[in-house]
Amino acid sequence: MTDATAIHATMTTPYYLLDEQRLLRNLQIIRRVRETAGAKSVLALKCFSGWSVFPLMREYLDGTTSSSLYEARLGHEEFGGETHAYSVAWTRREVLALRRFADKIIFNSASQFRALAAAAGDRPLGLRVNPGVSYSHYDLADPARRCSRLGVTDRRELAELAPRLSGVMFHFNCENEDLENLRGNLEHISAVYGDVLDRLQWVSLGGGLFFTREGYPVDGFCALLKAFAERHGVQVYLEPGEAAITGAGELVTTVLDVVHNEIDIAIVDASIEAHMLDHLVYRTEARLTAPGPGPHRVMLAGRSCLAGDVFGTYSLSERLQPGCEVRIGDAAGYTMVKKNWFNGVPMPSIVVRRLDGSLETVRRFGYRDFKRSVS
Repeated sequence: MTDATAIHATMTTPYYLLDEQRLLRNLQIIRRVRETAGAKSVLALKCFSGWSVFPLMREYLDGTTSSSLYEARLGHEEFGGETHAYSVAWTRREVLALRRFADKIIFNSASQFRALAAAAGDRPLGLRVNPGVSYSHYDLADPARRCSRLGVTDRRELAELAPRLSGVMFHFNCENEDLENLRGNLEHISAVYGDVLDRLQWVSLGGGLFFTREGYPVDGFCALLKAFAERHGVQVYLEPGEAAITGAGELVTTVLDVVHNEIDIAIVDASIEAHMLDHLVYRTEARLTAPGPGPHRVMLAGRSCLAGDVFGTYSLSERLQPGCEVRIGDAAGYTMVKKNWFNGVPMPSIVVRRLDGSLETVRRFGYRDFKRSVS
């Protein structure tokens, strides 16, 4: 009996499985960047908020960054370290709450800064800047897309507010694995905004930098960040989300039925609409970690009523039948934070494989959770 089969025999699917050993690989690279380049990293909670593994992650990251009051509070309460609070739009009430614990409050626009900076009290203030350059495989996720609302674009407004800022945030990447593209964009930022950066204490380069991907030139990345920081005399921050959690999570499912309509269609006890929504949004195919590749062609589908609730079409090593286990990879970043109760499909439990190999079920969801979520 394989390890995966043994686990499946004792666990009730569906469940998200977080593996701390796989997570550790990413975290060690993040620490290496900190030690070599001097760049601090704060976990992007918009991507991953699984606080059951925060005790491990806080050993390697400097804190958290958020996109809302609730995320900021979660980071403060469960992660510790630095708490960076950013939102596309704050309310005054939220800023008043943030001033009690946030280490930095970052505004998205000049108008929000002018309206709410006073409410932040003595908290260090930041401003998001849209540099007009970006990297993204998808227009939906491109921070500098046409008519983007994300960050200040008016150079004169930035210069006017600069004396009141401790730092700025340039979040302009999405899954950027191209170091030379980043180098060119940082040169652009230095040329256009260098006089402002030279007067600030810190600059965040945001997330979307895939520097933990296998084969990424980490040494070159470190050299680039160090040179940028020294050129402007600033503390550089990174906001890894996917880079911190990539490869560390799976959605473990069981086949409930197999129907045939031109192709075999295996229906599992989970749903792409409810449990891996990003694939549906971006029209991408989920990656399977088990079974492995082989000659048996099958479409893998979810159990919701949505006609397009399909994970993808695969050629697998075994012919799927009811009771078979199917593992779907990369099920941590931008998946667990987006899970929902569509169709009342049971919510996957959350299971952690600790560093010592032991399994811990940290959360189960039941009917009461579903009922309370809708009224």
